[in-house]
Amino acid sequence: MAALKILMIGAGGIGGYYAAKLAEAGHQVVLTARGNHLQALKADGLTVDYEGQVLRHGLPACDHQTLIRDYHPNDFDLVAIALKSTATGAVMTELCDWLSAGSAPVLSLQNGVDNEPLIAEVVGEARVLGGLAVRIGGHITEPGKVFAEGVAQIVMGAWPAQQPKDDPRADLLKVLEVAFNEAGIPTTVTENIRYELWRKLVINNGVNPLSALTHLDTRSLTHHPEFGKVVYGMMAETVKASEADGVNLTRQDLDDMFELISNFNAIKTSMLVDKEKGRPLELDSIAGAVLRRCAQLGVDAPYTFTVNALLRQQQ
Repeated sequence: MAALKILMIGAGGIGGYYAAKLAEAGHQVVLTARGNHLQALKADGLTVDYEGQVLRHGLPACDHQTLIRDYHPNDFDLVAIALKSTATGAVMTELCDWLSAGSAPVLSLQNGVDNEPLIAEVVGEARVLGGLAVRIGGHITEPGKVFAEGVAQIVMGAWPAQQPKDDPRADLLKVLEVAFNEAGIPTTVTENIRYELWRKLVINNGVNPLSALTHLDTRSLTHHPEFGKVVYGMMAETVKASEADGVNLTRQDLDDMFELISNFNAIKTSMLVDKEKGRPLELDSIAGAVLRRCAQLGVDAPYTFTVNALLRQQQ
């Protein structure tokens, strides 16, 4: 397969790991970052520690102003976004004119269910691929260095759904599925990406906010006699909230997701890492997304409401 040209917007734990794996397979990857992390990437390259395997790659890295100046969106076969969801709106505003000047498809690999609509406002739905990183934990350990763990799967699909006929994204998704799998990234394509995004949000809302509040890892939470019930309760509220988007998750989805996270590695969630480092939390895109939709439906979400309120009081 010919090498793909991929722009990875956000070279943190998730974006850095996938970028390194794609570069290892011979694809041309450009990173965006900022601050000390960017300076280290430019000086010493990207180093990823993945469960004891170390990947090192000297990849082109730049900030967004340099990206706008030195590149055209059509220089890339794919623009992937692996930023915190709290940054999506601001970055879409920042890159609006640049992205609008081209036709490159944009893939979100972020938490939450509200990123794809923000991207679509800028580039149009026909260029948007929804995606999620599954069973992966990762974070920047120091500038230029990333730690990642887990199976690190990707699920992707045309957003909000693949058109039945002549959707140009269908061929691209096949190419990406093959390329990512050959790069050692277990990847599947779905025709119902919104369903998959909501299933991921069930897990994220179940463990991310509560881990930031309690400073416990995912396994400690799910196996705790009291907190395990809170995790399940927050997951159940997320399942209910999905009805507002017409996704209609079921009790089976709830039980599947609880079993999945209960048997996953004992990881620090991204929200717990952010809390420890004093960074903004992705509360609005996780708990907030659930609370807004429950309000639309006229139903209470007491577990999510309480944990969200306690975390906001601490910020």
